[in-house]
Parts: sequence; structure tokens; C-alpha cells
Amino acid sequence: MTADSKKSPEIPDCYYPNNPILITPDRPTPKESLYLSNLDDQKFLRFSIKYFYLFKKGICVEKLKKSLSKVLTEYYPLAGRLRGSNEKLEVDCNGEGALFAEAFLETYSVDEFLEFSNKPNKSWRKLLYKVDAFSFLDVPPLVIQVTKLRCGGMILCTAINHCLCDGIGTSQFLNDWSYLTSNPNSDLPIQPFHSRNLLKPRYPLQVTFPHSAYVKITPEMEQNDHFALDKYLQSQPLVSISVTFNLPQILSLKSKITPSQKCTTFEALASHTWQAWVKSLNLSNLVKVKLLFSVNIRKRLKPELPKGYYGNGFVLGCAETTVKDLTTNNISHGVKLVQQAKSTLNDDCIRSMVDFLEDKKVKTDLSTTLVISQWSKFGLEDLDFGSGKALQMGPVVSDIYCLFLPVMNHPDSTRILISSPQNNAEKFEYYITQIDQFNGFHNEDINNTPSDS
Repeated sequence: MTADSKKSPEIPDCYYPNNPILITPDRPTPKESLYLSNLDDQKFLRFSIKYFYLFKKGICVEKLKKSLSKVLTEYYPLAGRLRGSNEKLEVDCNGEGALFAEAFLETYSVDEFLEFSNKPNKSWRKLLYKVDAFSFLDVPPLVIQVTKLRCGGMILCTAINHCLCDGIGTSQFLNDWSYLTSNPNSDLPIQPFHSRNLLKPRYPLQVTFPHSAYVKITPEMEQNDHFALDKYLQSQPLVSISVTFNLPQILSLKSKITPSQKCTTFEALASHTWQAWVKSLNLSNLVKVKLLFSVNIRKRLKPELPKGYYGNGFVLGCAETTVKDLTTNNISHGVKLVQQAKSTLNDDCIRSMVDFLEDKKVKTDLSTTLVISQWSKFGLEDLDFGSGKALQMGPVVSDIYCLFLPVMNHPDSTRILISSPQNNAEKFEYYITQIDQFNGFHNEDINNTPSDS
């Protein structure tokens, strides 16, 4: 694997020739209030997923606006506005429109930007127009900025409200937008399915499974040392770490797993990353640690969710154990924990989780937890508006979760991007790049790792 050592520089402010505009659907759309399921309406998801794309050649902005207007006719909730209270949100499908900004950044060419594009920093937020809004609810669910570079290349950044869709839905929307840009007189291959009623809770509620990804916070728990790590992690500056695993390295990692134990690339990399992350933190052996990871439920439910389902169709798988159990066993043990967490997520368990989330005092447990979100198998890297696929894609900012990202033109490779607390970054990078020695951690390993300072 290769760790990306090139630090990305602070980028200057973009130049905006005009004020952003609202792009509305090109035809009348349903005027309705769209119910959000308990999987959509989690406080854990009350943010916008910000995507970054770097294209060698720019696309005519007017052409992009026209196709966006057309695709919003089908994806009309993205042209609406969130409404509601802290307890429950819904989408007012009022056709108000998506925010579209055009900008210029003459400082860089595409090739220059590509050199450091694996490691975003906070200044990349300038690549997305900042909406002057009083609250989260006042920001349009879809914000887009097209930034032209010195050489004629283009950066496309989008902010899509996570309450409206997950990564699969985002990929579906972006690819449909690009499809209509290249094929303006065509219909969409698959129509988005917007109703979330299939994921309504049951009455009476039937919580029949434990849901260890979540916790109900009480004042007493907030004072417990269990939350000390969470506060420690939040108190430090974050450092972006980007590590790319190619196919031979992934196969080498899988070779450490018990021969009779088949596993996916995600399961192997997730276990490896979790172990490296926990070891880098120097926690007490008895501390319980968790790995949360997104699991697509579209085909796990009975009946399955309709094709084109456009909402959050994932739940959080949760593997948990003690620091000692995770770090003194080899990668096979971590893989087993991940597989066990996935295996419990059948229709009954998912329905129970939906009912459980009806309690709005329940929160995702992030206290001693690594969260992994997989972007590498959604087709996000296939986006093509007619001038070729992107040279690079990823997040605009890297301070949310650990991301498994696609590597452009290398479908069998995976890039892991994580923001680590500054004091732990060097040790984490050491552990995640040690495949050959990764047969279980022992106390003596600390003598061969970077210092804590």
C-alpha cells in the first residue's frame, strides 16, 4: 500500500462572476410533504455529504444548468426544503430549487491540483458556495458549485443533504444528471422511488433485538470516563491520512486470514483499519471499542425495497469487543466480528431498529467508535458529463468518519481516507501500512512504533 505524503496547500478564495442562482425543475412537480423514515431522520445524518470531482475538461455551464433542471423534475425532493422540529423532519416539496454557483480558480491547473488531491484540507470548503443560513433547515438540500481552473479543467462539488439520501442515492442522482447532460432527449433508465412509507415503524413498537450501535445518553453517562476518549479526539487538530491499497496488497492482507474463512475486500480492510486505529490510541485493554459501518438493506428486507429507492437504505452494522481482544488476535478475528455484525441484519432486526429509532433520545454511540463509510462500490467514480470520467473523486472535507474511496481507473484498489487526531496520526499511519507484521498486536510492538509525542 502507499501512504500519500504530499500535503495539500491552502487554496485561495474562488472568484464568483455572478451571484449563485436557484435551479428549479423544468416542469411542475408534486407539491407535497415527504415523510422521512427513522433511518433518514437520525441526528447522526443531519449534515450534507460534500463530494469533490476533478475533470480534465470543463463542461458548458449552461448545459449543466439545463440538464440539472430536467433531472430535478424526477428528483424533486432535492429542489424542496427541510421542515420540522428537532424531533421530526420532513421535506416540503415546494420546487424552490437547488443552489448553483459558478466560480473560477486561476491558481491551479488540473494536473497541479491532481498532485495533492488525495488529501483535502479545510480550505477546500471554498470549492462549495457557503450558504448564509440561520440553521441547517434553511440550507437547500442540494448545493452545487462548478469551478473552472486555469487550464480549462473543472472542479465539480456538490453538497447533498444526508437526510434525503445515502451514498447509493447520491450516485444514482449524479449519474442520472450526467446521463441527461450527455443525452438531453432521453428518459432516465430507472425512475427514483421517493416514498419512504415502506420503512415506517410498527405500532405497537416491536424492539426485539439489541442495537449496540446506539445509546440513550443520560447525565450520569456523560460524566463517565467512557466518554473521555470522545472528548479527547474532538479536542485535537485533525490530520488527513490517505492510504491506497492495490490488488496485490489486498490479496496479501487476505492471505493472513484463516484459509477456511472467506471474506470480502471490505471486511478485510475494515478489520485491518479498525485494529490499526485502536492500537494507535493506546487505550486500556479493558475498554470496549466499536466499529460502525454502513450496510445496504435494499435487498435484506422482505419484500425488498423497490428498484430506484431514493432514501437512506442503509443501517449501521456494529462490531464490538475489548481493546485486548481486538489487538492481540490476528486479522481473522476482526473479520469474524465484522461478519457476525453483518449476519444479524435480517428483516426482523432491521424492522426492530426502525422501531427503536422512534425514541428520539437514542443517539449513535460515537464514544470509543470508528465509523467507516464505503464509497468505493456505488459507481460514484463513473460520473461522466460527456467529456470523460473524473480524474479524481472524494470528499470536499475529510473530517467526517473514515471513508473507503474508489481509485480512478483501478477498480480493484481502495483508498482509505481518515482524519486522525494529530498526536496519533503518525502511529496510525505506521500500523495501517504494516501488512506483513499484522498478525496481532502485542505490548512489545510499541518499541518499534513512532513515539507518542
